[in-house]
Amino acid sequence: MPGKNFVLRTTPEETSVVADAAVGQLARRLAVQLLEEEPSSADGDSARALALLHVLDQLQQAAERLQRGAAVTAARAGAGYPQIGAACGMSRQGARRRWPGLFNHTHEAPMEHPMMTTPARPFDVLLVEDDMADALLIEEALSERGARNLVQVTDGVAALEHLRAPATVRPDLIVLDLNMPRMNGRDLLRILKKDESLQTIPVVVLTTSTAPDDVADAYSSHANAYVTKPVNLEEFEQAVQSIDAFYLDTATRPPRT
Repeated sequence: MPGKNFVLRTTPEETSVVADAAVGQLARRLAVQLLEEEPSSADGDSARALALLHVLDQLQQAAERLQRGAAVTAARAGAGYPQIGAACGMSRQGARRRWPGLFNHTHEAPMEHPMMTTPARPFDVLLVEDDMADALLIEEALSERGARNLVQVTDGVAALEHLRAPATVRPDLIVLDLNMPRMNGRDLLRILKKDESLQTIPVVVLTTSTAPDDVADAYSSHANAYVTKPVNLEEFEQAVQSIDAFYLDTATRPPRT
C-alpha cells in the first residue's frame, strides 16, 4: 500500500559498511581516471588523496541530488514525511526541513492527498493560538494540504481586532484554542457566534482540554467542531489535516460577505 514502510534484511550498521565499501571503491576508481597522469612518488600520496577528496565531494553532491529525486518519487507513491524521514534516519521535521515542498499540490509536484483539487484561490485560515510550538505544527500540517493563507494571533482580543479591521479578508476557517491570555477561546467563541457578520465562519476548537464541561460549553456556544490535540506529533498533524480536508475540501462554505 502507498506509504508502507520498507524492510531491509540488514541493520543500519551493516548497510553503512556495505555503502562505505561500495562508495570507496567507486571513488578510488574515479580518482585514478580523473588524474591526468600517475603522480610521482614525491607527491603521489598527496595528489591521490586530493583527487579522492574531490571525487568524494562530487559523489556527495550527486547523492544529495539523487536523494531529493528519491524523496519526490516516494512522495508521489504515497509516502509522507514520517516515512521519508525514517528511511534516512531522521525525524519527520528533519525530513521536512531537508526537502521542503514535497507536497505542493500541482500536476508536476507530488501529492500526499491525490484526490484533492487545487482551489481557485488560496484558502484563508485564522489561527487563534498562543502556543508557538503548536502554531508551527499546525502551519506545517496545513502547508502539506495546499496553498493556505494563515494568519496567527495569540488571543481573543487580537482575533477580534483582526476580524473587524476594514481591510481584513474574511477567513474560510477559524481554528481556536481555549486557554489564552486577555480573552480566552470560550469568550471569543461566544462573541463570534453572536456577531451577525462573523457567525457563519466555521470555528473548530483545537485544544488540549478533554474536560466534558469544555466540550459541552463549546458546542453550546455553537462551535462547529471540538478536537482534542493529540500528544503524538504524527497524530497531531493528521488531526489538523483532517480538519482542513473536511472544512476546506468537503464542506460547502458560506459565501463571503
